[in-house]
Amino acid sequence: MMRLPLTLTKTLAAGVAALVLAPAMARASSHREAPFISKQPTVDGTDMYLFNSYEKGRQGFVTMIADYVPFQDPGNAPIFAELDQDAVYRINVDNSGAGQANLVIEFKATNTTNDVALDVNGKKVSVAEKNVTQIKSKSDNSKLTRSESYTVTIARGGPGAYANFMTNKTDGAKVFQKPADHLGTKSIPDYEAYAREHIYDVNIPGCEKGGRVFVGQRKDPFVVNVGEAFDLVNIQNPLGNRDQGKDALAKKNITSFIVEMPASCLAFDNKVIGAWTTALLPRNRVGNQITASLPTAQQTGGANDLIQVSRLSAPLVNEFFIGMKDKDRFNSSEPKDDAQFLTYVTNPTLPSILELIYGAAGVKAPKVARTDLVAAFLTGVPGLNANGATAEMMRLNVTIPPVAAKDQNSLGVIGGDTSGFPNGRRPGDDVVDIELRVAMGVLLPKDQAPSGQLPFTDGAYVDASFFSEEFPYLRAPLAGSPQAEQKTQSGPGAAK
Repeated sequence: MMRLPLTLTKTLAAGVAALVLAPAMARASSHREAPFISKQPTVDGTDMYLFNSYEKGRQGFVTMIADYVPFQDPGNAPIFAELDQDAVYRINVDNSGAGQANLVIEFKATNTTNDVALDVNGKKVSVAEKNVTQIKSKSDNSKLTRSESYTVTIARGGPGAYANFMTNKTDGAKVFQKPADHLGTKSIPDYEAYAREHIYDVNIPGCEKGGRVFVGQRKDPFVVNVGEAFDLVNIQNPLGNRDQGKDALAKKNITSFIVEMPASCLAFDNKVIGAWTTALLPRNRVGNQITASLPTAQQTGGANDLIQVSRLSAPLVNEFFIGMKDKDRFNSSEPKDDAQFLTYVTNPTLPSILELIYGAAGVKAPKVARTDLVAAFLTGVPGLNANGATAEMMRLNVTIPPVAAKDQNSLGVIGGDTSGFPNGRRPGDDVVDIELRVAMGVLLPKDQAPSGQLPFTDGAYVDASFFSEEFPYLRAPLAGSPQAEQKTQSGPGAAK
């Protein structure tokens, strides 16, 4: 792994600090981060990952993961956590440095009721449960009383540009099946084998090479000690071992949209791409709470006009920076318009909150105006992943080689690993600890950040060993039953 020059390391520190965690304010990465979206879980974007693929033999590809539908309990039967077929889910890519999407990957879901019936006393009666037989392969999806499918399109030129369908390389189909959620070990004896049948090699319009797509339930990959953090940072020792606490999401699932594409189809002439995920609903599903936050020209229109209700790139931006009165506005805004939130960037409160809570123990907030956050938050880091845009987005330099899972540093760039956060984000990057330490000024001079060298942690450890080294990287979801057999997300590094 590359060790950074001190000047670049300091610049990167500012970049990470722009994405700091607000432990007394956040539920999780971006789970329920704004008033409107907290009532619309099917379109609540919770996490985004963007990284150069590190699966063996896949160098030159980029993996993008957009997670939705937070806090899924494994036993939420019989409907489980379906996607919203009124919604549009997007992964947006800026590869020109304009702060606008000029490549949009769009997913649309369809939920189908299959009239599975049993002969009861000589009458055909529709089954109330999700299934009545075991599901062993993709061909058994027709035995489910509810099944899901989806399409994927790609538009070059941004929203409104002509979109072409991604197609299955095997049969040319435009519609892909989504695996059932993990009903339980009796209903689906080998869930991961079943789920992997739903990984599709796809033809990508405009790309000479194809890619891969998977949409389905996964174990929530975000790791954070939410309960203690929410209780005025009631962590046993915020300067102690990184594995002292518990992962509040250890028993939760998520729904993931996962795409792997050739870097050459994403970056073009710019070696750095910016990306973010959004979800949209028809205007008649949104109401005044969101439309009132839109620009005047967009406040009126047809009932079926699509309105953006969720936006996410780097974790915790809305939670930390954006005031409560503007959280819905941020979720409905575009990166190119982020100047409207500038005041929130230039006046961060987290260091002061930590000083307020731990001041008696000697913790001090950085004693310097954080005007440096403006450039880092909006432009990327010079020499690493700046792309010319002035906008909040997750940035990835596609020319920096990926690091194998076993060699990744979970502290990313501040740990000397330039292939990790904030140069994109891998599943094993411990963004909570990274953001806590940099927020308190780990790389600032001591006279500006008296507590900057303290090893702040939320006590919930994560690294690459928690995840698969192959696409789709995220682990299989926890089963609906039997609960006694559940294993939380863990790996060889969990005890570090």
